[in-house]
Amino acid sequence: MPEVPGSVSKDEYKIERYKYILQQLSNLNENVHKYLSLYQTLATAITGGCIAVFVSWKTLQINAEVAKVGIRGLLGLFIILTIYILFSIIVGIISWIDYRKEEVELLDREVEIGFRKPPKEINFWRWSESYLIAFLLIVLIVVYVFVEYKVLPLIK
Repeated sequence: MPEVPGSVSKDEYKIERYKYILQQLSNLNENVHKYLSLYQTLATAITGGCIAVFVSWKTLQINAEVAKVGIRGLLGLFIILTIYILFSIIVGIISWIDYRKEEVELLDREVEIGFRKPPKEINFWRWSESYLIAFLLIVLIVVYVFVEYKVLPLIK
């Protein structure tokens, strides 16, 4: 069958698809760093807000209950932020696994079977994202416990 002028051949399409898959894998890897930067910036701002309320509630003549509600509100915002970042990282991992499987299938067809091995979810302990998820969960728990049991009881 003759090629239509301006059309893409099967081989060109496969090459473009492979480039696209590699680009998506790279973007997913970069996204984790973007999420971490976003988290660091917003968590610092929220923490600053909590400290500002805690330090100045008497000076500003804010009722103790209102100060507690303000701090709990900021704590809730911190929890929502952390959950959003955790879900974003988890979805990124799932997408990365899908793209890697697609890459392996393409290479199996076009190069040779077994040219590149598919990812194994059992190797999660080797992924930096796994440790980031664990770290964010630990930070979330420590911050929550600290605020609820050390900071808020000081506001009377």
